[in-house]
Amino acid sequence: MTRDAGAGERPSSGTHEAAIAEEAEIANRSRLAWKQEQLRIWDLLQLITPWLLLTISTAVYFSWVLPGSGERFWPGGASVLGLVAVSVLWVLFGHTLPIRRRTLRPVPAGVFFVGLLALCVALMTYSDIFLVFTVAGFFHAYLLRPWPLGVLGVLATSVALNGSAMLAWADPTPGMLAEFALIVAVQTAAIGVGILLTARSEPEERKREELVERLEAALHENAGLHAQLVAQARESGAQDERQRLAGEIHDTLAQGLAGIITQLQAAQRSASMRGETEEHVARALRLARSSLTEARRSVQALAPQELGRAHLPDALRALTERWSRDQGINAQMEVTGTREPLSPAIEVSLFRVAQESLTNVAKHAEASRVGVTLSYAGTEVLLDVRDDGRGFAKGGGTGFGLTSMRQRIRGVGGHVEVQSTPGEGTSVSARVPAIAPGGTRAEGETGR
Repeated sequence: MTRDAGAGERPSSGTHEAAIAEEAEIANRSRLAWKQEQLRIWDLLQLITPWLLLTISTAVYFSWVLPGSGERFWPGGASVLGLVAVSVLWVLFGHTLPIRRRTLRPVPAGVFFVGLLALCVALMTYSDIFLVFTVAGFFHAYLLRPWPLGVLGVLATSVALNGSAMLAWADPTPGMLAEFALIVAVQTAAIGVGILLTARSEPEERKREELVERLEAALHENAGLHAQLVAQARESGAQDERQRLAGEIHDTLAQGLAGIITQLQAAQRSASMRGETEEHVARALRLARSSLTEARRSVQALAPQELGRAHLPDALRALTERWSRDQGINAQMEVTGTREPLSPAIEVSLFRVAQESLTNVAKHAEASRVGVTLSYAGTEVLLDVRDDGRGFAKGGGTGFGLTSMRQRIRGVGGHVEVQSTPGEGTSVSARVPAIAPGGTRAEGETGR
């Protein structure tokens, strides 16, 4: 009893562990996605913050401060406008473009930071409103490497930011100086800790993000390789099945038909000796010989006879022309795109679809025109058979022929769509992967 109970508990325990592992994997993916989102937000802040702060400072200065002080635009306003223009170019070429192009290097980043602080100090001599623009120095300090330079950048930004207020003091006392030093120290410590933590964690997060991207690329590549392996396995299996069927046909059908012909020849000789005409025997003899020819052809290659003499486009053209003559219906064949060699399984499947579609048109459509289009579209090949016949209502098109057609195309990794409206004809579209002989997929897209 105890042993049975233990045996029954083990699957439950394994299922529980699997559920825990799945939950842990989901939680890990969520955490990685959250961290990637945080990195993207931080990168966006780094990119737009200088522009936002410069825009706010400049707009407030020219709309409120300068008119409110009663000063004219010249010369103070013109000087500020010139410094703003220089700041725009400095931020564009020293900050925005290098970040967008991922070409920001430690030395150029340090040079940009020094120039940025110089411009901020120069602008603050005209108005304290440009303290807002000076805050951009804190954000850029995070980009300075190694991290001690980043902390030093925070210190320099804090001194420039609070020093403008200190310059307004007419006679600073030791208490004021101590307050200034305390503010700078606390500000530097608070922001510097963030720089230190970022310097330790951000490289790992960047590497993890790059690893995820490489994994996604590898999965995409593996999907293509998987398609090739499936095609190769399918073609190998089809070849084995062909050989098996060829042996069976040779040992059964072909031998039987040969025996039938021998017996019919003997009967024909016997009838001739008695002076009798055996039309039925002669007809059976012709049919048996035709069947034997077909059986021998099947032994050599289980493929449509047309494909044994030509490639798919030529075989489809011959099929369409012969069908048009036999049925007395106008049929046109068109090939678009650059022709590519295809796997025999692909060519046979598309040929059978065209064959079955034309047979259905002759039986049911009562059409006056038929169009067959073979399109090479890079990684895919499309076959369309359209007619202007009577069509059928929704829910039709479920006969054995169409079902067999769908199964055949699905077997080579494609799919078939049948569209029809009563009185407006029918369209059969087959889409398959462009797999070359040997299982290699076509590379790139080929213009039509």
